[in-house]
Amino acid sequence: MANAEKKEKIGFFKRIGNFFKRIGRFFKNMWHELKKVTWPTGKDVLNYSLVVFAFMVIMGVIIGVIDFGSGALIDWIIKL
Repeated sequence: MANAEKKEKIGFFKRIGNFFKRIGRFFKNMWHELKKVTWPTGKDVLNYSLVVFAFMVIMGVIIGVIDFGSGALIDWIIKL
C-alpha cells in the first residue's frame, strides 16, 4: 500500500511529451539502422526482378497445364 501512495501521478502533458519523445527515439534508431544496411545495386535489383518474373511465368505455365489437364479429366469422367 505504501508503494501505491508513493507513486506520483504523471500529468497529461507530461505523458504526451513522453509519447512524442518515444516516437522520435524510434525514428532516430530506425534511421541509424537503415544507414547500416547494404543496399543492392541497380543491376542486382534488375537481376532479382527478372528471376522472380521468370519464376512467376514458369509457375503460371505449370498451374495452367495442371488446370487444363484436370478440366479435361473431369470432362472425360462426365462423358462416361
